[in-house]
Amino acid sequence: MLETIERETGTNPQWAVIWLHGLGADGNDFAPIVPELVRKHWPAIRFVFPHAPVRAVTINGGARMRAWYDIVGMDLASRADTAGVDESIQQVNALIEREAARGIPAERILVAGFSQGGAVTLSLGLRRSQPLAGLVAMSTYLPDPGNAAGRLAAGANAQPVFFAHGSGDQVVPLALGEQSMQALRDLGFAVQSHRYPMAHQVCGEEIRDLGDWIEQRLATA
Repeated sequence: MLETIERETGTNPQWAVIWLHGLGADGNDFAPIVPELVRKHWPAIRFVFPHAPVRAVTINGGARMRAWYDIVGMDLASRADTAGVDESIQQVNALIEREAARGIPAERILVAGFSQGGAVTLSLGLRRSQPLAGLVAMSTYLPDPGNAAGRLAAGANAQPVFFAHGSGDQVVPLALGEQSMQALRDLGFAVQSHRYPMAHQVCGEEIRDLGDWIEQRLATA
């Protein structure tokens, strides 16, 4: 089981958000966003921030760092190490199962991810035969979109997607994000897309929009 940081917004939480960080960061990266994101009238939520394993990253000269998978190339088709993505999906699914054991079923769990974490989030979402409450993809892309249809589980496209990207992103260019958004729509996912005048980062307007989207998920449960 991955090591995690947890933040609960109230006693006996009935919802959970599992939030995956980007390359080289760790679970501490997004924990400070919780007070900014959460609204007073929301039910209690458990936020789970896992630490990715430490591994060598080819594109960074083989340096070892926290990463959800190896990045082996710059183009969209070969960017992600398939075996690493699959391993991370299994590890996140184990966290989802742990939440179920603690009384929070899949339909009340959101999985969010930034950059590399977002790529794992989308890859996991494709394969969920038991849909989650929603998927949050921030400054990211869908690995190997040309073969995504072959990985789509029955009913997986019932999961709504919040997809946000910066117009000035030089790490994951906006074009990659837009291709991924369209690939998801082609597969039948309801994608709410947002573009912000920012680089490879998160901005306040994005957090407000994400809060609005989460509020919709809470209201329609």
